[in-house]
Amino acid sequence: QVRLVESGGGLVQAGGSLRLSCAASGNTQVINNMGWYRQAPGKQRELVARITNDGSTYFADSVEGRFTISRDNARNIMYLQMDSLNAEDTAVYYCNAQLGFVLIDYWGQGTQVTVSS
Repeated sequence: QVRLVESGGGLVQAGGSLRLSCAASGNTQVINNMGWYRQAPGKQRELVARITNDGSTYFADSVEGRFTISRDNARNIMYLQMDSLNAEDTAVYYCNAQLGFVLIDYWGQGTQVTVSS
């Protein structure tokens, strides 16, 4: 079992920046990939960015070049630096961790990001 707690969401003007954090606790030694997903009202949850245990990253096309993902394995914290935010980035952002070789998904409770235009 792993517990994931997000923080750092809030209200920001278009063009601004936010940094989200996800703190993991519990059986963290079996965490494999970690990532950020988001869900806007009326839309499906989508993958925003992912980072593997060895630091390889993936970004959705919509955020490539604006968002940066990183993780501190020693402190069990993952970050999402979001720059040049626009209204389309407004959503609830969820932290995800995949455990073990079978990649069992664990989720945080979500944090709201609202970008005003």
